Amino acid sequence: MKTPPLDPDVATSAPADPAITPYDEEHLMTYWRLLDAVGDGADWKEVARIVLHIDPEGEGQSVRARIAFDSHLARARWLADHGYRHLLRGGAGR
Repeated sequence: MKTPPLDPDVATSAPADPAITPYDEEHLMTYWRLLDAVGDGADWKEVARIVLHIDPEGEGQSVRARIAFDSHLARARWLADHGYRHLLRGGAGR
């Protein structure tokens, strides 16, 4: 696995696959930043704006921001609880 980018743009929804995907590998830093922010009690709108690069106050963006936040946070939690095993075996496609 190559080094993931530090601050990549995100899709509206994170993957829900039962294994690590290339998207997951690219967004590892995003997932960890989400977990840190939520652990620190940050407001989801602020996290969406800073970490996910989606302005929840922007025209037509509030629903997309919430979906992105919820799905990426769920994926981050899955990675922290289960998906890390896939990373230890070599990441996506293994």
